[in-house]
Amino acid sequence: MDITVLQERARIMKNIRRFFDDRNYLETDTPILAPNLIPESCLEVFETAYIPPALSETRKKQSYFLTPSPEIWMKRLIADHRVNMYQIGKCFRNGESVGRMHSPEFTMLEYYTMDADYEDSLDITEELFASLVPSTARKSISPPFLRLTIEDAFRTYAGFSLFAAVEKGSLDMEARALGLNPPATIGTAALYDLIFVHTVEPNLPRDTPVALMDYPAFAPCLAKQNADGLTVARWELYVRGIELANCYSEETNPEKVRAFFEKEAAAKAEHALVPHAVDPDYWNVFSPRKEQYPRCSGVAMGVDRLIMSLTGCSSIDSVLPFPMRYF
Repeated sequence: MDITVLQERARIMKNIRRFFDDRNYLETDTPILAPNLIPESCLEVFETAYIPPALSETRKKQSYFLTPSPEIWMKRLIADHRVNMYQIGKCFRNGESVGRMHSPEFTMLEYYTMDADYEDSLDITEELFASLVPSTARKSISPPFLRLTIEDAFRTYAGFSLFAAVEKGSLDMEARALGLNPPATIGTAALYDLIFVHTVEPNLPRDTPVALMDYPAFAPCLAKQNADGLTVARWELYVRGIELANCYSEETNPEKVRAFFEKEAAAKAEHALVPHAVDPDYWNVFSPRKEQYPRCSGVAMGVDRLIMSLTGCSSIDSVLPFPMRYF
């Protein structure tokens, strides 16, 4: 890595910390090894093992997993302490390509704001960008963000109404009209994702940051449902066409969290290349203790992609001190 990029990486990391420290967010430092994880059927993970000392009676290996995000730990801290918090740390996702946009080991910024929703988090993220982006920077990385609903994005870039097509059962037909060839057995969520990845995402504006808002409720995640019943309180941020961050108004209903865990855990058990343990009692984190789990919103942002965007580099490898293929 060029020394100037290494210096710029260090400067950006310092400025991120300064931004949150100045706003009294608590910096956390949670484990990257976990005995169980939040089940997400779209992700593959890394497994390792702890070998007890020789004097252990069992000498049985204990499975641990490298965390794909600090969320599983940070939500426990929120339940106990109910304070704004952030973390910058290493995360791991298996089954990812190595190169321009992906690295199996990467740096993530995750921050949670109490008594806030996804729109509040978007405002905070714009403020973060304003603090990081030089005044002379190009509009393509400068706030304010263009706020665009998923429905409007489908109408504009795919040429049809997503929710009308789902209601009519014509999403498969729309995909084929776009030149895609989905298998006959594909479900609604996977079909939506196919159209989004191949038709909507590549055509998003690159001359300004774009916040895609209000994702469909049929795509499983731990975001609160909006009043319309069709969408959830979620956005994703794209900068120069690159997905940079993901945000929810966090689901805090313990029964809905349990239902998500059960559904996603079943999908992981059936399809995961690296199965992992799931805590069946994790939903109790959201059950009333001294008081109800706080209303909050969380953002997960890829720091390497952020640095890539801010420095004008063309690949993640360019901003990693030791990219994976270095070895």
